Amino acid sequence: MKKILSLILALSVVKLIIHFIGNQNYGFHRDELLHLSVSEHLDWGYFEFPPFIALAGKLSHFLFGYSLFGMRLFPTLAGITILILTCLIAIEIGGRKKAVLLSGVLILVFIPFYRNHLLFQPVAFDQLFWTLSFYYLVRFLKTEAHKYLLLLGISLAIGFLNKYTIVILIVAILIGLLVTQKGKIIKNKWLYSTGFISFCMVLPNLIWQMRHHFPVLKHFQKLNEKQLDEIGTFDFILDQLHSPFTFIIAIIGLITIFFDVEIKKYKAIGITFLVVFFAMWILKSKTYYFYAIYPVVFAFGAYKVEKMLLTKNVVFYSLVSFLVLISVYFIPEAIPVLPIEKYVDFKKIKPNSEGRYILTGDYADMFGWEEQVKIIDSVYQTLSDKQKKECIILAENYGEAGALTVLGEKYNLPKPVCSHGSFWLWGTGTTSGEITITLGIEKEIIEKVFEEYQLIKIIHHKYAIEEENNIPIYLCKKTKIKLKKIWPSLESHVFD
Repeated sequence: MKKILSLILALSVVKLIIHFIGNQNYGFHRDELLHLSVSEHLDWGYFEFPPFIALAGKLSHFLFGYSLFGMRLFPTLAGITILILTCLIAIEIGGRKKAVLLSGVLILVFIPFYRNHLLFQPVAFDQLFWTLSFYYLVRFLKTEAHKYLLLLGISLAIGFLNKYTIVILIVAILIGLLVTQKGKIIKNKWLYSTGFISFCMVLPNLIWQMRHHFPVLKHFQKLNEKQLDEIGTFDFILDQLHSPFTFIIAIIGLITIFFDVEIKKYKAIGITFLVVFFAMWILKSKTYYFYAIYPVVFAFGAYKVEKMLLTKNVVFYSLVSFLVLISVYFIPEAIPVLPIEKYVDFKKIKPNSEGRYILTGDYADMFGWEEQVKIIDSVYQTLSDKQKKECIILAENYGEAGALTVLGEKYNLPKPVCSHGSFWLWGTGTTSGEITITLGIEKEIIEKVFEEYQLIKIIHHKYAIEEENNIPIYLCKKTKIKLKKIWPSLESHVFD
C-alpha cells in the first residue's frame, strides 16, 4: 500500500509542477475577474452562478490578496484531488498498482483538464464534487454503509452550491439506484434523511433565487440564445472524440461496468453515465460540462486494462508511455507553460494586417486588462479632489468591471459601476456621477447620457480578444440621465 500511495503522490506532484509553471503566466482571465469581484459581496447567490465560487474567492483574497498564482492554486488543488480520488476509486473496485498508475496518467493526459484546473471558475470545483460524489457512491455500493449515502448527499449539495448542472447528476444517480436496487433503495430511510439534509443545505440559495425572480433561468435562456443554439445535433458527441485515446479507455470502463461480473454491483454508475450523457446531449450542453463524469470511468477503464494486460508488462507500460508522449505536444494549448512570444512561435501564429495575433478565446481573454486599468487610473489622477468625490467609473461589461475591481485595488480606484450581470446588484455607488470615466461604452450611448464628453483614448492590444480591442475611454460631465433613476429598469438587460 505504501508503494501505491507513493505512486499517487508522484502523479500529483507531476500535475502540480505543470500547473506551477503555467498558472503564473499571462494575466487574469475575464471570468476570473468576475469571480474575484463577487467575493467582495458575499451572498447566497448571484445572477450567473451559486455562491461557492465567491466564498473560494474570499478565501483566496484573504490568503494571497489578488494574486494570480494564489488564486489559481485553488482550481489546481481541486484538479489534484480529482486525480487522487480517481486512483482511490480504482483501488476500491479492486485495482492494483497498474490500475492506479493508469488512472492517474489518464487524468494527466486528458488535455482539457489543464484548462479546467487552471482558471478560477466553478468548472474545476464542479468536476471535484462530481468525482467525490462518485467515490462515495462506489463506497456505498461496495459496503452498503449508510454513512456513504449521507456523504454522497452532502457532496452533491455542496456541488449544487457551486454549479447548477450537478442537478443532472443527482437525477441520474437516483435513476441508477432505482433501476438497480428497485424497492431496496426506496425502503432505505437514509435516502430520505440524506435528501432532507441536502435540501436544507441548498435552501438558502433557492430562497435567494426566488427573491430575485430566478435569474438563473434568464441566464440559461440567454446562454441558449447566444451559444447553445449554435451547437449542432451531433457536435456534443463528436467533441468527445477530441481526446480519442482517453475516450477509448473511458468506453472500456463503461463496458466493464455493465459486463464484468466481478464488479456487477456498480451497474448503477453505468446507468448514471448513460443518463447524464443523453440528458446533456438532448439539452445541447457545452462539451466541458460532461468532462466531470470522465474520472470515474477512467478508473473502471484502468481496472479493466490492468486485468487484460496483467502479465504483459511491456505492452502495459508501452501504452502508458504512448499516452504521456502524445499528450506533451498539446499541453501548451491548454495551459500557458510557454511565454506568449514562444507560444506564438510554437503555434506559428502570424500577425494580421492590424498587427494583432489571434489567440484562442481563453488565452486572448487574459490580455489587455492591466493596460485598461492603468489608463483609467491616469485619467482619474488628473481630477481634482472635489471631482474625485463626484466621480463614477462606468464599465460596459463584467470583464472590464472586474478588472477595475481586482486590478484597480493597487491603484486605490473607486469600485466601478456596471449593469452587466451580477454587477447590477451592487448599484450605482455613493457618488453623484457628475464626473464619469467610461470604459468600453460607445459614443452613441455617451451622447444620450452626457452633455459634455471627451474621448481620451482608443485602446488597442495585439493579444487581447477582439471584444476588448478598439474600446474607447471617455471623460464625461453633466449627465442628462440620472443612473440611480434608470438603474431598476436595467435589470432586464443584465445578460445582454
